[in-house]
Amino acid sequence: MTRPPTAAQRRVIDAADPVTGRLRGTEAQLAALVRHGLAFRHPRPPHDHFLTPAGHRIREATPDTPVPSPAEPAPATGVFTARVGGEEETPDTSPARIREVHSAWQGLLELRRMTNQDGATDRPCGWERTHLVQAAALALEAAGHHPAGPDGEGYRVRATPQPEAVAVREPDPEKLRAYEATLEAAGWQVGAHTEPRTRARYLLASPRRAR
Repeated sequence: MTRPPTAAQRRVIDAADPVTGRLRGTEAQLAALVRHGLAFRHPRPPHDHFLTPAGHRIREATPDTPVPSPAEPAPATGVFTARVGGEEETPDTSPARIREVHSAWQGLLELRRMTNQDGATDRPCGWERTHLVQAAALALEAAGHHPAGPDGEGYRVRATPQPEAVAVREPDPEKLRAYEATLEAAGWQVGAHTEPRTRARYLLASPRRAR
């Protein structure tokens, strides 16, 4: 992309589905986004258009915020926000939040089906690789685990210096093992590690690639 999107193109980007990145617009608008590398046309019917990782980054950046690199994704915005743990407010466990999380997870599975080359849904897709913390947190919350709140109990998902890896922390060893099983079932490669100084156990998780 050599220049910013036009106002009309930006409206199409901003209106994209916040999880799947599915776009709605005129053929000319969608074709222009494809030319600029901000969208792609899915090869299978109904040939919908979706945001590329670059398109997602533009959608999530405010006018005064520089577009982040893939290694440091911007906080999720829009209708749904993944809870990564450690937020100041008490985690929402209402039926509405449960439905919202379920819908987001189903949307992510559909994005996997539409964007993974082989249509696989048991393996993370490109969006997840550029939104590691949010993707791992969504997988955990969708499985019924609770993010850490002000009391400190629950999972905390954080970025790491290691490429394509997040750290998941939880003081309860039994819960940490449950997180490991959940992420593995969601298509992540997971290993348990020990902090050298504190001896606290934590997980390192990376999106599994096709074999």
